[in-house]
Amino acid sequence: MPDLDKHDATENPTIKTLRQAADRQYGTVLSLKFPYFPDSHKQIPRPGTPAMQADLARVDKVLPAVMDKVDILVIGNEPFIECPQSDWNNGALNEFYETVAAHVIKQRKGKTVLYMGALNNLENPKWTGAGTERWMKYVRETPEIEGTDLHPHVGAPDQVQAFLDYTLPKLGGKKFLVTEFSLVQLWKKHLADRISAEYADKYHVPKDTLVWQVIRNALHQPFPKARWDDFLRTSPWFENNKNFLTDQMTKFRATGKLAVAAYGIDQGIAALKGGDFGPDTPPWLLNSVFARATVQKNPDGTAAPNYAWLEEFTALQKH
Repeated sequence: MPDLDKHDATENPTIKTLRQAADRQYGTVLSLKFPYFPDSHKQIPRPGTPAMQADLARVDKVLPAVMDKVDILVIGNEPFIECPQSDWNNGALNEFYETVAAHVIKQRKGKTVLYMGALNNLENPKWTGAGTERWMKYVRETPEIEGTDLHPHVGAPDQVQAFLDYTLPKLGGKKFLVTEFSLVQLWKKHLADRISAEYADKYHVPKDTLVWQVIRNALHQPFPKARWDDFLRTSPWFENNKNFLTDQMTKFRATGKLAVAAYGIDQGIAALKGGDFGPDTPPWLLNSVFARATVQKNPDGTAAPNYAWLEEFTALQKH
């Protein structure tokens, strides 16, 4: 949202891309991100303050550009991550997002439906409390809100179930989105592992090379696809979870309450800067369907698929 201070909403790259996708009959979801991260030392704005008015003015800029254009507008991105912890359970976070939602509801029109977004870390009891309870109550009791978004980025596949266990009983007749989900926390736990002996022998790499070092090397000089595939195939922590997409989508759909799920397509611009990749870097790039940053391009110049995901991702479109 702060980006809207710099230029007109229709010139914002994200909005521009989504509008073009909508024109081509793709389904579209836009999340409104209010980044009051704890390390910025800013409290989340209180209703009636100049800071709140500034955010509502940003909302007024974006709505004419997206209402009746995008299918789903998510009010918020990851509010509990993008907010000081002191405001989680004192009502401040809820008041902020409820104020924004009321403002949006007044201007909703056409095909665009509204969700609140998104809850994180529900597998950890520290992240649930008065704030998440009120969040779900607001979603359940506000007729114009269709449901809530969830972002399960977890350290084990079975931890995703905690998101459903917490949310489903509190949804009433509403639905949920999963606009992001991944095993990024599991991948991160293994960055300091040694590579497999099979990979070391095949590619003449020192046996004490660590996973994060291989990733950094691939970012500096992209690998042939076969080598990247071998790196992940011979890593049990990855290979044993390569059906994650199918397994989770099966669970989400079985609830009967899933509206839309989305998954990361591209390794992203940040990954292309790869020189800074280290043992503590969140390895989002292992999730992506395509591997633009770590794998050499196809002969026709297109991005090669990342190991494991493309076949499952494609198959899931047909169900």
